[in-house]
Amino acid sequence: MERILHYFPEITAQQQQQFEKLLPLYTQWNERINVISRKDIQNLYSHHVLHSLCIAKLISFEAGTSVLDVGTGGGFPGIPLAIMFPDVTFHLVDSVGKKIKVVEAVANELNLNNVSYAHARVEELKSNYDFIVSRALTSLPVLQQWIKNKFHKKSFNSLKNGLIYLKGGEMSEELAALYPQKINIYSLDMWFTETFFNEKCIIYLPANEKV
Repeated sequence: MERILHYFPEITAQQQQQFEKLLPLYTQWNERINVISRKDIQNLYSHHVLHSLCIAKLISFEAGTSVLDVGTGGGFPGIPLAIMFPDVTFHLVDSVGKKIKVVEAVANELNLNNVSYAHARVEELKSNYDFIVSRALTSLPVLQQWIKNKFHKKSFNSLKNGLIYLKGGEMSEELAALYPQKINIYSLDMWFTETFFNEKCIIYLPANEKV
């Protein structure tokens, strides 16, 4: 939790309380439904919450923005972002129903009125969104096919509507498959000093680049 305050000292007392509740909540639920590696639960803030909040370093979503979190698992990056941006609506989806039960419980416990959720595949969704976020879900070309035609055309944020994807490891083959689309890559170690963030990045694909 100290690292959250270190990197985001501007959060309110209410937001701090919500972030502080995450560890006991996920510890409790993880004993019933394994949404985080049991060996990794004590690293919740650095490996999951702070990792999710990397997106808040790239963009400060304007009030009224709609964000879809694809393959949210237990609620990452959607839940931490919903705490950080209470005036932004987040729709969290996952194809595994028991993971959405965890999302529902956490969102309700934290009184996150800006969060909705569904047990669904992204291809089945009928709504459009300003941004789609995800975290190491699948290869970029596959994800791109899943989310095409799911963006609002009008943009009003500092970045154009599009995909914001937390990714790590070797990506040259995936990126080559998207050529010649415009791909923006931001290394996370430009914002965070922990070794966990080395070789991890945010990939941003504007929606008008044939997503």
